[in-house]
Amino acid sequence: MEKRQLGRSGLRVSRLALGTMSWGGETDADEAASQLVAFVDAGGTLVDTADIYADGECERILGGLLADVVPRDDVVVATKAVARRTDGPFGGGASRGALLSALDGSLRRLGVDHLDLWQLHAWDDAVPLAETLSALDYAVTSGKVRYAGVCNYSGWQLATAAATSGVPLVSMQAEYSLVERGVEREVVPAARHHGVGLLPWAPLGRGVLTGKYRTGTPADSRGASPAYAGYVEQHRTDRAARIVEAVSTAADGLGTSPLAVALAWVRDRPGVVAPVVGARDTGQLTGSLAAEDIVLPHAIKAALDDVSAIEFGYPERWPK
Repeated sequence: MEKRQLGRSGLRVSRLALGTMSWGGETDADEAASQLVAFVDAGGTLVDTADIYADGECERILGGLLADVVPRDDVVVATKAVARRTDGPFGGGASRGALLSALDGSLRRLGVDHLDLWQLHAWDDAVPLAETLSALDYAVTSGKVRYAGVCNYSGWQLATAAATSGVPLVSMQAEYSLVERGVEREVVPAARHHGVGLLPWAPLGRGVLTGKYRTGTPADSRGASPAYAGYVEQHRTDRAARIVEAVSTAADGLGTSPLAVALAWVRDRPGVVAPVVGARDTGQLTGSLAAEDIVLPHAIKAALDDVSAIEFGYPERWPK
């Protein structure tokens, strides 16, 4: 798998990241092991998790696999903090105390002495940004964290944090796909200006871009699950349906899957380093890994750009 620089840093990662949000829930430890082995065997290196996934069980599963299945040094371990874990005073949020408590918890569950990439899961209006960034600075200078990043920041939030952080911010996770291109207005320009690499989450439009919902809702899909139906429904719109048809047409012409086309499109967008793909089982993951060999012709990229285009105006395009 091709490797790319993560932002304006010396860290090189695979251009596809393995997401683990389902581990400890829909995906048990044995299936997680199968996914990790398949990912690493394909040349993947970047593995993304979070302290909040499955109440920490996801990190524990990954930690066990790094001890027994895949060598620790073969992967770039990325996790996140900020989300509320407990009701205690340090159980969530972006205060210095909460973040450093979360960091220690992640290290313990993962069974490692440092994180390769530690990410702020969300902006916290209740905490001064300088305090939040001081926790990142301590985490890096103490050696507990090698690189720092953020997730789900708006353009101004990312730009402010990147300009004032004592340690470089190398990554930004945000939802980005053919059906969700809002980050192109402000976030993508801010990231590129400050040398921050983009790690798109939900690059398959929460599953919609695979085409599985074209004629209904499969009984075994997340769209049929009470826990995820609302999450998927946000992208089941008339606009999304037109995009899915275009993706499917392109896939037919290239002799590949809609999944591979959608993933290749976002993978090769300006500023993108590695889309984060999750899977309930290894079969689903294999479909994503197959996109590594797909190169979209210019005409197809242009057609997909056109059918999924979003409106730009003032102030992101000024002067006109």
